[in-house]
Amino acid sequence: MPDPLKSSTSINEFQLAMSRMAKLVARPVKIEDTGLSESFLADLAAKHMLARGVLTIAELSELMGLAGAIVERLLKFMRDEARIEVRPRIGHEQSLSYALTERGRNTALDAMMRSGYVGPAPVPLKQYANIARAQTIHGRKISKSDMQLAFDDLVLDAALVDKLGPSMNSGRAVFLYGPAGTGKTYVSQRLVRLFSDLVFVPHAIAVDDIVVQIFDHQLHKAISTKNASDAIMLGKGFDPRFYLCERPVAITGGELTGDMLEVRYDHAARIYEAPLQLKANNGMFIIDDMGRQRITPAELFNRWIVPLEEKRDYLDLGFGKHFSTPFDVVLIFSTNIHPMELADEAFLRRIGYKIEFKPLTAEAYSMIWNQSCKESRVLCEPSVLDYVINDLHATNNVPLLPCHPRDLIGMAIDYATYSGEPQQIRESHLNWAWQNYFVSVQNYVDPTEDQLAV
Repeated sequence: MPDPLKSSTSINEFQLAMSRMAKLVARPVKIEDTGLSESFLADLAAKHMLARGVLTIAELSELMGLAGAIVERLLKFMRDEARIEVRPRIGHEQSLSYALTERGRNTALDAMMRSGYVGPAPVPLKQYANIARAQTIHGRKISKSDMQLAFDDLVLDAALVDKLGPSMNSGRAVFLYGPAGTGKTYVSQRLVRLFSDLVFVPHAIAVDDIVVQIFDHQLHKAISTKNASDAIMLGKGFDPRFYLCERPVAITGGELTGDMLEVRYDHAARIYEAPLQLKANNGMFIIDDMGRQRITPAELFNRWIVPLEEKRDYLDLGFGKHFSTPFDVVLIFSTNIHPMELADEAFLRRIGYKIEFKPLTAEAYSMIWNQSCKESRVLCEPSVLDYVINDLHATNNVPLLPCHPRDLIGMAIDYATYSGEPQQIRESHLNWAWQNYFVSVQNYVDPTEDQLAV
């Protein structure tokens, strides 16, 4: 986990989150505070012992994310049932060690057959729902100055910024559309800068006696909050079953399938894993390349109708067991296909904001071009830029897109380096880059037309 003082989140925001945490996720002192039964926690402790062998109270406390007093009570319960035994101290070791008895191994194996989850104690669904609602991403209102600060280093049309800003305050889904290369994906990911506070993400939640894993190391950026020595101290620190994280940002594109939006069960490991939108709760969920997923746009849109209207998602664990969770995300669809080709007017009304990304003006293109030259540390005469805009783009009827300057300059530098010339890009370099960047259509034959001719 990164050091909070070195993370992208400011010290003040970190301290504010820490003070809020005492009320939101107070450290459990008794078993009753966890919201879980003694037998459930004893089974989890037994699975840890089965996996690791001999453990001390401190080690088990850290593994389960529970205070030492709670673990002591669990161990007493397990000793009374003859499931564990005390192992003698080794050398100068001060702490008692505990291991499973034969009976304990059998009950632990039985618990593993029912659920393969071995980790911190889960958080009950009701408690998680209350915390998710308390730290809603829709609680903060975005101002014009917030937007200017978030995008101040980007060349972005002011009118577009003034559309994006209010959409973040709406609590509704946002549909970004326009030609490929107009910056939709990049800008949508930049929007997370507007929400720089911290949130609490549980390692897992408990739906009755079923554990569903939520925390994802690839998705959640956790912030360290305490020293390891604090782990078993009562009344100090916060509930270790939660991670203090930056607001999550889940991004998926053409690889998205329908089952990624439902609870998934790994039959081999016997573990339930939360769907993407549940992992993204209190953050952003960006569906990129809309219309190119492995499920149809209609199926994907229909999946969101109820969550968008009720702010609640309904999930299925199988065998007739269902549960619901808060649906608290800024949901963004991004596509280079026109919205009317993907959904009907009835559904588009539910989305609310449809924001079009258009090609650049020559002035904006020039600003991005000069920025890219500066970042690449190359010289480019104004006449060369005029040539790119007027002779290459205009003559070939290619719109000015934000992705072009960086890509063309990069390829021109490649050619200049290969040719042994100084890194000052010239018209000849850009001609070469242009010819190798764009796909030629001169000799292309549409296969559908060819088949019709036959």
